Amino acid sequence: MIYINDNIGALQLEAALDTISEQRREQALKFKYELGQRLCVAAYLLLKEGLRQEYGIDENPILGYDAQGKPFLVAHRDIFFNLSHCREAAVCAIGNSPVGVDIEYVREYRQGLAEYTMNAQEMERIRQSDIPGVEFTRLWTMKESLLKLSGEGIRNSMRDVLHNASGKVNFTTVINLNRQYVYSICTERC
Repeated sequence: MIYINDNIGALQLEAALDTISEQRREQALKFKYELGQRLCVAAYLLLKEGLRQEYGIDENPILGYDAQGKPFLVAHRDIFFNLSHCREAAVCAIGNSPVGVDIEYVREYRQGLAEYTMNAQEMERIRQSDIPGVEFTRLWTMKESLLKLSGEGIRNSMRDVLHNASGKVNFTTVINLNRQYVYSICTERC
């Protein structure tokens, strides 16, 4: 299941900080700016909501991190989740099998960045798109959600990430042009 909050400004930060785990509160308060704090808290609240709705779990989850930094639920290793946020929204994907999710704000298209991170086929898709910035962001979120699924995270060469995973995973991508964000969810193919 996917849980999203794209109204970050409405979050009552001080009240929300009182409802989350000490662990997450400390993580949130490490952000220098309030927006970062809000996004960190919002993502955690989405996880809490998902756990409550999907599994009947009401307690604040405590997160552990594997050797590659991928988070897991300490008390519920059989439940999988992934969090992401951008300046416009926070998203949580949760389920019974590994999942990766990435959300990005659609920025002004930069050809140099695209050429550095996309292969020739992906560059052609971007060039043919009516809105190159959206297509670039769609491809980027697919790549990052795949790397978050595997636990690898962003690496030096992003060009062939999708090509190398062809046929092994499923993607769902949502484009919200009103709020200027794109998110992709990546799951293992059964």
